[in-house]
Amino acid sequence: MKINKTYPIIGMHCASCAKIIERKVSKINGIKSVSVNYGNENAYVEMGEKDMGLEVKKVIEDLGYKIGLNVDEEKKKEYSKLKIKVIISVSVAIFVILSMFLKIPYSSLYVPVLALVVQLFIGFEFYQSLRSDIRNFSFGMNSLVAIGTTAAVLGGYWDTSVTIIALILLGRFLEVRAKTKTGDAIKKLLELKGSSTDSLIIGDIVKVLPGQKIPTDGVVVDGDSYIDESMITGEPIPIKKTEGSKIFGGTINTTGSFTFRVTKVGKDTLLSQIIEMVRSAQGSRAEIQNLADKVSNYFVPAVIITALVVFFLFGITNAIAVLVIACPCAMGLATPTAIIVGVGRGAGLGILIKDAQALEILSRVRTFVFDKTGTLTVGKPVLKNKVDKKYLQIAASLEFHSEHPIAVAIVRASSDAKIKLLRVSKFKAIKGVGVEGYIDGKKYFLGKEKDYSVALSLDKKILDTFIIADQIKNGVGEVVDKLSNNGISVWMITGDNKFTARKVAASVGIKNILAGVLPDGKVDKVAELQKDGGPIAFVGDGINDSPSLAKADVGIAMGTGTDVAMETAGITLLNNDFRSILTTYNLSKATIRVIKQNLFWAFGYNAILIPVAALGFLNPVLAAGAMSLSSLSVVGNSLRLKRVKI
Repeated sequence: MKINKTYPIIGMHCASCAKIIERKVSKINGIKSVSVNYGNENAYVEMGEKDMGLEVKKVIEDLGYKIGLNVDEEKKKEYSKLKIKVIISVSVAIFVILSMFLKIPYSSLYVPVLALVVQLFIGFEFYQSLRSDIRNFSFGMNSLVAIGTTAAVLGGYWDTSVTIIALILLGRFLEVRAKTKTGDAIKKLLELKGSSTDSLIIGDIVKVLPGQKIPTDGVVVDGDSYIDESMITGEPIPIKKTEGSKIFGGTINTTGSFTFRVTKVGKDTLLSQIIEMVRSAQGSRAEIQNLADKVSNYFVPAVIITALVVFFLFGITNAIAVLVIACPCAMGLATPTAIIVGVGRGAGLGILIKDAQALEILSRVRTFVFDKTGTLTVGKPVLKNKVDKKYLQIAASLEFHSEHPIAVAIVRASSDAKIKLLRVSKFKAIKGVGVEGYIDGKKYFLGKEKDYSVALSLDKKILDTFIIADQIKNGVGEVVDKLSNNGISVWMITGDNKFTARKVAASVGIKNILAGVLPDGKVDKVAELQKDGGPIAFVGDGINDSPSLAKADVGIAMGTGTDVAMETAGITLLNNDFRSILTTYNLSKATIRVIKQNLFWAFGYNAILIPVAALGFLNPVLAAGAMSLSSLSVVGNSLRLKRVKI
């Protein structure tokens, strides 16, 4: 059994910090995989059967970082320290620049002292990072700053060294403030958990009053009410719950009062699982991120060599500018910040994205494959035609004690019409044929005519026919139409018979059908489509869909389906709106578009401004400001995903 752990890390300042931690932790014997996300400052470690937590903690702390225990408190302390450093360094920088510009008497005596205070005390963290980078032979942003500002001090550029440190710390301060907004989804979900429910155990009976938050998952045992489940499904309309209905912790009871039996507590509740899945997805790595990682590995050493060449050719000022402008922070933020915001946006809409790769691959999917029952359809047959109330009453009375889907549909139709049922005597169920019984002394027969149609007869004379069919979900036709218009091939694969399959497919505009297949037949077809047409998305809801959900490049499970299907799929739609499939697809494309924009500007920024700095057209102070702005622009662009129309 694998052990997965998440470690909040305090003290990372750039993408290179994350890479160093990844490399060192991955060398621990027993570690299967490790991913460190600079965007949300978490390390995700997969171990074997043995818990290597102590070893992981020691390696991370030996590198000079902290493992967060009370993460919020520790981050507040770090934030406060950074704020103080920013105030001091910016104040000193302004004073030093004014002193030198206005040629204040004795400035040549106190300016070097002030600059050294900022360099050695306020900027001491840069030297700590440089020492760690040299020891681990991996150079990041802080190393560039340490080398560049030291060169400025040695060259007597006091205003340059102090201003660079001030601007970089100011940029980091603004970046931290902006990055906190990317984690809003997790914070909102944690707030929904409310007060502790440690005192509750499975089997407890709990009473819930109007307006109260439901403390944990359970099943209603008495009473009824309407419950606001928007935090799970994204749907604003409260849902009626009666005896036997499942309820979930964190949702809000709106009107009536009821009692429920506790079925899940703590980490097993749906809300806790959602929080963990969102947190895990926000920390997962998209394939596109590998490009930035590969470039970053070679980028910093190349910059240091370039700076040395520039120093000998053009002088120390140009070399310092190159070192400062080349900090790869924006590259490190390009992918994780967009993933964090995209996953959070999905969670707010009732779309649970379990890993970043699913979100990325979905944008490239060229074929959507849908299961039928429970996915395209509601999964509950209903009476489709209008019948005489008198005959509906007789038919429902005959079918009242049957659990057959046809019987359930007829009884439900009579209940919706508020029809009172009649007493039936000498009832008899004829297997595979129908039911018969006496009502008011007359012998009635209700039997199958064809497919889901049944006929009510009296003395072999048909009185009325009941057409029973599964109901198509709202929005299916719209989704199929829009996917098709985007050049995406749409398939329906079902275990149902060909007649029913063709009827459903025709009603929603699906032209590609495979009917009458078992689960292994679905998997084989998915594999065939993958071979012929690239990435495949499979949408299903049942246990029999799980193999196909796992086989597809992207598995999308309907939230109304089985736990097994939702566990297998990379994406789960927690709401009942079929249009969420289209929303998820659009969110995927929007997220990847933002990532590509981020990477374009991050790479473009360095490609353009390094030569500019090398040739002396960009002094070190402006370089520091431009570097900070590049990181902020990446975070700001990612935050646009919160508002983009999907």
